[in-house]
This record gives sequence, structure tokens and C-alpha cells, in this order.
Amino acid sequence: MAPADPFTLNLTWTQVSPRLAAARLTVAALWLVPLLVVAALPPLLSGVVWWWFLAAAVVLIMLWLLWLIPRQVGALRYAEREDDLLIRRGIMFRTLVVVPYGRMQFVDVKAGPIDRAMGIARVQLHTASTSSDAWIAGLAPAEAARLRERLASRGEARLAGL
Repeated sequence: MAPADPFTLNLTWTQVSPRLAAARLTVAALWLVPLLVVAALPPLLSGVVWWWFLAAAVVLIMLWLLWLIPRQVGALRYAEREDDLLIRRGIMFRTLVVVPYGRMQFVDVKAGPIDRAMGIARVQLHTASTSSDAWIAGLAPAEAARLRERLASRGEARLAGL
């Protein structure tokens, strides 16, 4: 009998690195700090007090992201089963992606400059479906390489049986 909650599965889930939160906060800061400076210039130069609301809004967004991003990263997990890979993410809007190994066409490992500086990588799974949204961010590079090799070999083995 299937569980009442589709997100509650009796599996061993692997959590991604908390360094992913630091990488996402860094990207947010690269956008929001210059925006805060620009928002603070008009009230500083003109002396019009109500313009500070714009700068306050940027500060509120920054505080919200400081709270939200670590929670989002903490909810990102994956599990390997015998025939498929499960990826779970989301707090309020949950997503559970199940990718059968036999449907995988290829697996990418990606890392941008901030990811490399933080020592993390992203594994992207490609299937025949154009709407496939299977990725796992925040993996240590060695784990990303291991997962890529494991998924690719399992995908080839399952595809050969079709």
C-alpha cells in the first residue's frame, strides 16, 4: 500500500552541501548590494526622507533571502534506488522527481566560478523528455563525478535491456 504522503518515502536521503547556501547567498549579494547602494543614493543626495523606503525594501529582501536560502538548501536531497534516482526539493512547494535510469540519455557535471570557489558542483540529468527538470546542485566535486559515473553506467545497463 502506498503512503498517504507521496513525499514520505522510507529511503536513505542524501543531503547536499551547505556550501550551496553560501554560493546562492553570494550571488544574491552580488545583485542586492549594488542595488542597495543605488537605492540609498537618492535620499542621501536629496535629503527626501520617504526615498529611504526603497533602500529599506532592498534590506528586507536581503533579510528574507538570508532566512529562505538556507532552508531551501536544507530541503534539497536525493536518493538512489535500484531502478531510479529520486530528487526531493522545496519547503512550501515540494517537488519529487523520479528519473528511471533507463530514461537517462546523458549526465552533465557543471560548476560556475562561484561554485568552484565554494567547492561544489551541479549534476544535470538529461532524458528524452523536453520537460525534464532533474538536477542536483551543491555536491562536492568528487561526489558529483562519482554520481555522474554511477548514473551513466546504470543508465547504459538499463537502456541495453530495452
